[in-house]
Amino acid sequence: MAMGGILLQLPVLAATSAIGQTLFDGAKGNPAPSAALGWAGFLDLRFMAESLGILLLAAMLGAIIGFHPATKRRIDHLEEADMAHVFVMYAVIGAVIGVAVREYGTVVGVVVFGIGGLIRVRSSTDSARDTVRLITVTLAGLIAGLGLLPFAVMTTLFAFALIYFFDTSPACRIRIEGLPMDRAADCAAAYRELLKVHRCKIIAEHQSLEKKRIEFVFRLPRRSTRDHLDVALSGIAADLRGDVDWEIS
Repeated sequence: MAMGGILLQLPVLAATSAIGQTLFDGAKGNPAPSAALGWAGFLDLRFMAESLGILLLAAMLGAIIGFHPATKRRIDHLEEADMAHVFVMYAVIGAVIGVAVREYGTVVGVVVFGIGGLIRVRSSTDSARDTVRLITVTLAGLIAGLGLLPFAVMTTLFAFALIYFFDTSPACRIRIEGLPMDRAADCAAAYRELLKVHRCKIIAEHQSLEKKRIEFVFRLPRRSTRDHLDVALSGIAADLRGDVDWEIS
């Protein structure tokens, strides 16, 4: 949760020294927004095109870091499999904050600072992914209230598309226990091959022979479900089959 609060406070840090002088001085510190406000903003094609380009660029920059090739080799937990998606969403959130501050100046920075503190202290979410969604909808409401209606709609639709793209292929982890020690390699190969046959993208595999356990972290294909795959896993030959424990992000 602290991660979200810190990110929301970033736009304020650079402007802290000037807040006392120009915070509410429209002529000096907060020039009139360059974009058309209200419903008329939907006719401002220049601003809409520029804003969409900013969101796309931010998503791509976040993806460059989030999907770094070295990351896959370090994934040990299910939460880590979703961090690349979280990085992309945080990059988009940063872009939204940047556009709002650019259009309205330091006042918006202070507002975002307050919202970040409120989310950090008063809100409780179970995952970084839920925190990202909470921050996104808060910022969408904020910029809608500021009058940047087209950008609010664009931000919501853009986030909706990213969530749909990321969450229709959820990260899963199966832990197979009670395997025969003398056939551990064959058991792992059987489960690995079945996952590939069902078009699951294997992210990580861990074997613990002393505990008679194998773990796979993978992504379900978009057209498959846990129940469908669970039935397939139960069809593995009895001499290679173990007890399967599921976890889905």
